[in-house]
Amino acid sequence: MEIVNLDHMSANPLLPEVQDAMIDAIKSNYGNPSSQHRIGDRAAEALDQARDSVAGLINSSIPKEVVFTSGGTESVNHAIKGVAFARGDKGRHIVTSNIEHNAVLRSIRRLKMMDYKVTSVPVDQYGRVNPDDVAKAITDETILVSIMHSNNEIGTIQPIEEIARITREKKVLFHTDAVDSVGVVPIDVQKLGVDLLSFASNTFYGPAGVGGLYVRRGVGIWPLLDGGVQENNKRAGTENLIGIIGMGVAARLAAQDMEKRIAKAKKLREKLLRELPDYIDEYFINGHPEHTLPNLASISIKYIEGESVVLMLDEEGIAVSTRSACAAGALQASHVLLSIGRDFADAQGTMVITFGEDNREDDVDKFLKVLKSSVNTLREISPLFNKKASAA
Repeated sequence: MEIVNLDHMSANPLLPEVQDAMIDAIKSNYGNPSSQHRIGDRAAEALDQARDSVAGLINSSIPKEVVFTSGGTESVNHAIKGVAFARGDKGRHIVTSNIEHNAVLRSIRRLKMMDYKVTSVPVDQYGRVNPDDVAKAITDETILVSIMHSNNEIGTIQPIEEIARITREKKVLFHTDAVDSVGVVPIDVQKLGVDLLSFASNTFYGPAGVGGLYVRRGVGIWPLLDGGVQENNKRAGTENLIGIIGMGVAARLAAQDMEKRIAKAKKLREKLLRELPDYIDEYFINGHPEHTLPNLASISIKYIEGESVVLMLDEEGIAVSTRSACAAGALQASHVLLSIGRDFADAQGTMVITFGEDNREDDVDKFLKVLKSSVNTLREISPLFNKKASAA
């Protein structure tokens, strides 16, 4: 059975060019970039080349502002805990939002156990933070603001530039989790004005298990790992050279093909949302209608349970998700959906569709047909739907 992948937020296939570069590196570039000989020099040159490409993708003019990590989760942890430990003597207050990824929420939870204080600002019905709320939350003790660039469950993009202007005026560091944005939409760290930005390779068709943290020059941050002096003294340990080489190629291709990828994703998303009413009724589209990722659609369908739909679609060879892969299997409703006003039942009936380079228009057609059948089947056995039908 041919699998239709509509869950590119969870995982992406490696591009052929990325595979080829990594295979070539496995065969010929086994050196340690820190070694002081020709083998090490060749590895260091490949590392620098990849860093240049990644820095170019986010428009960092100083490649050493990019710190390579093991992925988005480490990048987020490093940004939040690294700043907290480096600036803990200046204050112990952090500002964030109600809809952050678990990597942010659990990093902050850990800091709260160490007597750091946290203020979490609300979002509107579309999942957007009001910059004024951030300004009001900042105190003399605030050392960091962490607001995600885009949300991985509803796609909403935040007013990062406006928030950055506020944090600069108040002399507070600003981190943004851009794991689901970098390589998907244009990201310019200079224009955004952020101090720290987290991202991951697999979002833009690079290998999983490698990511990056942008640290603006002059920002003090403690390393999470102690040991050697790798990554400009910000992350100890021998770099994952093979993965980083793949990430560098993926970054170069993402920058090169960005406009084409966005146009394709938008076309598929618009087709899905335009034709959806012909197949099902009583649903909500989550997220901002304008400030949103072009490749993501979040749909809450009334009277059903989202994971049941996912399983039924999977039986027909269609992969979608109900929420972040990092939170899959959790029994509670998504904190993101509850924060934008969905009730528990509707939040549980949510699915997230994310398009990628391998998708075609007929994938949307197949999805809609199978979705209709699945929703009808589930509503027939739904107590909520039957209760509504009886009341009518």
